[in-house]
Amino acid sequence: MAEKKATKAAATTKKAAAPKKETVKKTAATKTAKTALVINAENAGFKAGDVYNALAAAGKALSVAEIAKAAKINNEEVILGAGWLLKEGKIKDAEGKIVLA
Repeated sequence: MAEKKATKAAATTKKAAAPKKETVKKTAATKTAKTALVINAENAGFKAGDVYNALAAAGKALSVAEIAKAAKINNEEVILGAGWLLKEGKIKDAEGKIVLA
């Protein structure tokens, strides 16, 4: 009979000491990793299209940062595309901003 009491006491203590739940923090994925800018004719052409479309939609002179925001590309990509468009004579400088020619 003493064995039954010991077994019941052990079972009771196991129930009381339930395993703790681990909490996991969920964080939003951020863009911390930079991607390398590919410099070739095809990529420069696509970025030129992005820059041209952003300027055409705005209808006014924009800074590099404004173009990057409108076209959803980074500043380096804007400069790559703007170089292409400058060479073709499609854009020009207007008081430190870029405007369609």
